[in-house]
Amino acid sequence: MIYIGIDPGAVSGAIAAIDHNGQFIDACYIAHENGRILPLALVDTLSTFIDPKEGGEIGMEAVHAMPNQGASSTAKFMRAAGAIEAVAILTRYPVTFISPQSWKKHHGLGRDKYDSILLAREKWPEAGMHIRKKGDHNIAEALLIADFLRFKING
Repeated sequence: MIYIGIDPGAVSGAIAAIDHNGQFIDACYIAHENGRILPLALVDTLSTFIDPKEGGEIGMEAVHAMPNQGASSTAKFMRAAGAIEAVAILTRYPVTFISPQSWKKHHGLGRDKYDSILLAREKWPEAGMHIRKKGDHNIAEALLIADFLRFKING
């Protein structure tokens, strides 16, 4: 079984995959153009991450509008999240929406995004090329979402 974690975003969304043992498979940013998700590119990414013989489960962070965010930014973000959600559902793999509070509590994390990077680097040193700078917190969080999903399903 392959576990996919998705941290949605219009220009900073990320996707990551781990196997049933929690071993790193791959991670990348979700392809976009001018703040619009490229759905076919996301389908291709998902198909390279999930071996159909093994099957997969997708965990996507449940998102909502953020306080003090402008209407234009909120619209762009929610449009991107909707496109990512639609593509995930159309894969026909099970999709679970996971609140940030749930996966962060599970991993003992607070609001500091850099803590997600440190934890992901510790758990998956082989993912280091994907988590090089502070701005790579989205990939780190996608990995941690995938790991939370794996734990939630397997106990």
